[in-house]
Amino acid sequence: MAKKTITIEQIGSPIRREASQRATLVGLGLNKMHRVRTLEDTPSIRGMIRKVSHMVRIVEEA
Repeated sequence: MAKKTITIEQIGSPIRREASQRATLVGLGLNKMHRVRTLEDTPSIRGMIRKVSHMVRIVEEA
């Protein structure tokens, strides 16, 4: 069975944000503007996305 994936893109800058939000972006593999990552769709990843939802955008859910 294929694992579900989610593709996210960073659209906001971590400058002048809380350290925990910057660390969450790094945990997602995003640390520069317009960088795109495809990650496994798990509850922990969804929680991280929700924490920085104002700085990321979901490009594709598969």
